[in-house]
Amino acid sequence: MALAGAVALAAGLVSGCRPAHPPPVAFHAEGQPESLSEWHLFDMADGRLELNERVLPYDLNSALFTDYAHKLRTVWMPEGTSAHYDANEAFDFPVGTIISKTFYYPRIEGEPRDSQAVLRSQGHEGQLPGGQLELDKVRLLETRLLVRRESGWVALPYVWNAEQTEARLMRAGDLVPLTLVDASGSREEAAYQVPDQNQCAGCHVSDLSTREFQPIGPKARHLNRDLAYPGVDGEVVVANQLAQWQRMGYLDGLPEASAVPRVANWQDAAESVDARARAYLDINCSHCHSAAGPGNTSGLWLASDVSEPLRLGRCKLPIAAGHGTGDRRFDIVPGKPDESILTYRMISTDPGVMMPELGRSVTHAEGVELIREWIAAQHGECGNTG
Repeated sequence: MALAGAVALAAGLVSGCRPAHPPPVAFHAEGQPESLSEWHLFDMADGRLELNERVLPYDLNSALFTDYAHKLRTVWMPEGTSAHYDANEAFDFPVGTIISKTFYYPRIEGEPRDSQAVLRSQGHEGQLPGGQLELDKVRLLETRLLVRRESGWVALPYVWNAEQTEARLMRAGDLVPLTLVDASGSREEAAYQVPDQNQCAGCHVSDLSTREFQPIGPKARHLNRDLAYPGVDGEVVVANQLAQWQRMGYLDGLPEASAVPRVANWQDAAESVDARARAYLDINCSHCHSAAGPGNTSGLWLASDVSEPLRLGRCKLPIAAGHGTGDRRFDIVPGKPDESILTYRMISTDPGVMMPELGRSVTHAEGVELIREWIAAQHGECGNTG
């Protein structure tokens, strides 16, 4: 949808909040509030978790994999402030911005409320337009806040209690045992990890030269998509997210639609395998594997705008993988995913081998299959020396 057209369409939208009047969102310029409710981002009423006034839900074209967890993402900015558009990097957000990401799983019908068994799926079970969650259909695990203060971004991980009524700050992180159950009834044990505050920097400090903590997902190429919003009379209206941010006063400098980059939805079979695979690697890997990131010494750069085959791993000898190679010679062997280091590390759950290093305890089977298909479609020979 063209951005200009989306602006017009979005004129009848509300921000995704309920008509009641809970306390306004509270930006804490310092300190570390012990409970999530002190920020007033959400309201629980009528069996739903709903968003407070001007708390705007958003989603990504392709999302980072985290043990099959579903995610409700929101952004809030103080009245009269806005983020500034950037074509490639995370937007320049104003002081006072609060970005939230709530991790949850769909519940399994018939399972006790305190059961560790949750549904393994990649749909939108339990989530309604406008960022509402049906509390009887989901199990809330954690809500991570990124808060933009004068001194920079700070990460605050909040873990939901068993009663699902409040989330408490867990500076040291947490480990939540789960059983992932797919539609066929197959079960897999998972050790879901809530990162501690230091581990958050492992991904969010994506430029070693500046050492600045930055958001990962809110970039133009990830946000350039349509999203369903609740309309003024209860109807659902679909609009381009960036246009909606602009309409809300949350974004300035937005160019014409043709100038805004976009990556594919890796799950969309209508997109090419190459576009889907590149989008998957971009969101899951490129914040480390870039010229400036923590993985720069690997020589493997995986952002969607990288075009040099060697940088993408094609016939590239590993530089610092150690035993993480699985005795495979090249990062990517064209046409041969079973001989490629990339797939080996994606499949592994060994902490000393697996990639990404953080954020998962199980293998993303569908993601691995996509990358296998991408490598299998490549042509050429690596030779003996690369």
